[in-house]
Amino acid sequence: MPRGYAPVAVVLLLAVTVVAAGAVAAAVPALPGDPPPQRATSVDATSDGRVAVTLVSGEPIDVEGASVRVAVDGEPLAHQPPVPFFAAEGFDGGPTGPFNVAADPTWVVGETASLRVAGTNDPALRAGAALTVRVLVGGQVVAVAETTVEEA
Repeated sequence: MPRGYAPVAVVLLLAVTVVAAGAVAAAVPALPGDPPPQRATSVDATSDGRVAVTLVSGEPIDVEGASVRVAVDGEPLAHQPPVPFFAAEGFDGGPTGPFNVAADPTWVVGETASLRVAGTNDPALRAGAALTVRVLVGGQVVAVAETTVEEA
């Protein structure tokens, strides 16, 4: 190989490497950011539809940016509670605590939010059923609490 071709080969090899690295970088999806801080919650529920969720530890939650998902024996309620709300399909009356639109929108440790699931919502909260409540912030789960529904 003549001496003049060696620098050209190095430049071409470098160009191919840069193009390949760019293609790989474009093909790899963006990595998610840091997960939101986790919180601890506890939940109590009774067969008359009352559900009370208490923030036990962790950073305060801006309720306006949060959502709550409730499941009975692993089956999600047909009508999930919008948060915050006053009256909503599938729920009796207005919730108390930070789930109520008239309350302070910041849910802090020690504060309890409660709601009452209507008898028309499905599945029903019946004594002995397993109830799971997930709290999400920005679409990511930050707390999960489980309990057994008590007789009212």
